[in-house]
Amino acid sequence: MSAGRVPPTARVPPPPAPLPPGEGRGDKPEGHESAAAAATLGAAQEQLKAAGVEDPRRDARLLLAHALGIDAGALAGDPRRKVPADAAKRFDAAIARRARREPVSRILGRRAFWTLDLALTPDTLDPRPDSETLVEAVLAEIDARGWRRDRPLRLLDLGTGSGCLLLALLSELPRAWGAGVDRSPGAAAAARANAVAAGLADRAHFVVSDWNQALGGPFDLAVANPPYIRRDSIAGLMPEVALWDPVLALDGGVDGLDAYRAMLADLRRVLAPGAVVALELGAGQGSNVSRLLRDVGLRPARVARDLAGIERCIVATGG
Repeated sequence: MSAGRVPPTARVPPPPAPLPPGEGRGDKPEGHESAAAAATLGAAQEQLKAAGVEDPRRDARLLLAHALGIDAGALAGDPRRKVPADAAKRFDAAIARRARREPVSRILGRRAFWTLDLALTPDTLDPRPDSETLVEAVLAEIDARGWRRDRPLRLLDLGTGSGCLLLALLSELPRAWGAGVDRSPGAAAAARANAVAAGLADRAHFVVSDWNQALGGPFDLAVANPPYIRRDSIAGLMPEVALWDPVLALDGGVDGLDAYRAMLADLRRVLAPGAVVALELGAGQGSNVSRLLRDVGLRPARVARDLAGIERCIVATGG
């Protein structure tokens, strides 16, 4: 049979259907240039679901938006958006990290907290929304006392980590000044960088110290989110916590209360008369921490619950 002739029994296939503008054929194998976002997300979601990720759809969408350099809302509104090769490569790498249960916030290197956008490092605890309960409780106590929010208060944040608590409070108290303390030099450096990024560096000072040993005071208000996980419980936490948060920020000793004991032992020395103390709590720790506060002459005033109804913060007075 000569080339170009069609056998009598063969059927000539119909011409290919026209493509939408901007789409071509045969140019995809190397790098997803013509892959639509919806298809890319679908494959990633299945990968994350198989890895046991709690909300694979949300996480895949956030990571793809980051790889594309756009807002997640813009991605949701344009499921046919193309995924260029360079973005696809970044997205595949991010999905592989998330499948190893690295938190989205650590992959992005950032965490939204209160009204702030905080950078994270391996030295800092990843702030959870539950910790915003403490910020709310402190502001409520200030208002209940009749203190003006533009009063020049002196704040102390023990175990500052990323600086989230101190910086959130400084953002609401325009004339306040604060000191953040952490045993980790890396955490103190990260908190300082976050203060600069938030425009609060002129009112925030960070110290490397074992609790308040390097400080003199007096402070009008002290806050802390200390390590409060029982040591034998850490391995059973979600992998996003157990594998990726620094152990120094999690390990509360055999009963979860070691950090409270160490912090409170010398706290009254640096407090002004009538100072406010607000401490984050682990689930079920309210009564034990109340006892520790009373043992050092501080008076537990009230407990604030998080959105799940768990006692999350205890407010005390004294000094």
